[in-house]
Amino acid sequence: MKKFIIERELPGAGDMSVEELQALSKTSNSVVSVLGKPYVWVESYVTQNKIYCVHEAETEEVIREHSSCANFPVSIVQEIKVVIGPATAG
Repeated sequence: MKKFIIERELPGAGDMSVEELQALSKTSNSVVSVLGKPYVWVESYVTQNKIYCVHEAETEEVIREHSSCANFPVSIVQEIKVVIGPATAG
């Protein structure tokens, strides 16, 4: 599967309660369980007005299908080509 980063415009995301974040997580998990296609939600990062999600799927279309079924906004979907970090420097 390919790895994607998804940018979701969600004003006030950083002010969401634990319960609201749990509800979003439950919705995502529910959609993944009935999607009928290989799909993994890796993790998400919440900023003040956006949520950045890392998901694995075969295609961008499957990523968008998950978002549509969950009624989540999608601003940008990009395939992650390479992951680097401090150890990449050698």
